[in-house]
Amino acid sequence: MKNVAVVGSQWGDEGKGKIVDWLSSEADVVVRFQGGHNAGHTLVIDNVTYKLRLLPSGIVRKDKVSIIGNGVVVDPWALLDEIEEIKSKGVEINEKNLILSEAANLILPFHREMDEIREDAAGKAKIGTTRRGIGPAYEDKVGRRSIRVMDLGSKKNLEHRLELVLMHHNAIRKGLGKEIYKKDKLMQDLLKIAPDILKYSQPVWKKIDEFKSEGKKILFEGAQGILLDVDHGTYPFVTSSNTVASAAATGSGCGPNSINYVLGITKAYTTRVGEGPFPTELKNEIGEKLGTIGKEFGTVTSRKRRCGWFDGVLVRQTIKISGINGIALTKLDVLDQLDEIKMCTAYEVDGKKFDYLPAAVEDQLKAKPIYQNFKGWNCSTKGIKKFDDLPNNAKIYIKELEKFIQTEVASISTSPERNDTILIVDPFRD
Repeated sequence: MKNVAVVGSQWGDEGKGKIVDWLSSEADVVVRFQGGHNAGHTLVIDNVTYKLRLLPSGIVRKDKVSIIGNGVVVDPWALLDEIEEIKSKGVEINEKNLILSEAANLILPFHREMDEIREDAAGKAKIGTTRRGIGPAYEDKVGRRSIRVMDLGSKKNLEHRLELVLMHHNAIRKGLGKEIYKKDKLMQDLLKIAPDILKYSQPVWKKIDEFKSEGKKILFEGAQGILLDVDHGTYPFVTSSNTVASAAATGSGCGPNSINYVLGITKAYTTRVGEGPFPTELKNEIGEKLGTIGKEFGTVTSRKRRCGWFDGVLVRQTIKISGINGIALTKLDVLDQLDEIKMCTAYEVDGKKFDYLPAAVEDQLKAKPIYQNFKGWNCSTKGIKKFDDLPNNAKIYIKELEKFIQTEVASISTSPERNDTILIVDPFRD
């Protein structure tokens, strides 16, 4: 048996929810290792829709342990609200099936306010954040002034930590002409919810080590996509955490040898939310068609996603960066009604050809895609469960895509339904 890490190989929104749900039905333990409540998964099980933001996908299944790792930034009120929302749909959540890292950093109200202040002040230079305080919370983490889950257990320590972090934030707020943030009300609010949060708190690294020694199958679940990684993404139009597979180890407290297979969730075309470079973006009728058929709106924000052709250069790049062993190709059926399909195989920047995306944002914005053209199949692939049953032109497209990205296609998703999947490789076994 293998432990599996799931990451998005593009800019997020690749359809991880369906794939992670399918994998979590096989896993014993599901670990969320980075991000916050700015990204979500939509799961549909027995005609019930669950929209998860902080809770790992395993939470909706019986006899699974769900873990929120130290790499996640946690808005405690958002977490408690989500727990109540999922409980209202008949799901049992308790200290046995939900574990929260005692070392996880908290998102507090002044983080959300700082996010909004900066985005509003940035004008055309805005990044396009979800305004949920994710970035400012990660800044406080690396600045060694944040409040962690464990700090809720001591009133004296909590007061000291709040004074430290507010000294920093209030200096910035004052410089921007904003009111300073008072700690007393926040202190009371945090102490009020502390028991509800602390009951889930445990040393996650220790629990994962126990599960490994018991031979449990562990699924490490990431949020967003590799192209939003703070080191390897389209900086500065990125998130504030590492979204690559190696972050599963640091974000949960286990060695990289704990991960035996990395599955990259990959959409059959490309989408992006927010600002930033997008070489294959289609600002035309085809782009609108992909967005409409694919229902390209954010799970958490409902923001409309930008759509474009499959960018093989970027996916090949993220595969190498993240050590992806195989991809789960999603939303193939969205391409069913197109006469012609294109795949980006190189870029042109100022007359020079590139087989990778340059790191400088100025070059990324100027990158013009060079395409390989494919004939569309103009018939439905929806619900197909065997590769041989796919239209011939669809098989050609998939095989050429696989050849270009130099990685096996482990599965193909032919509708949003969980069972409408062509399984080629089982990550837990093969």
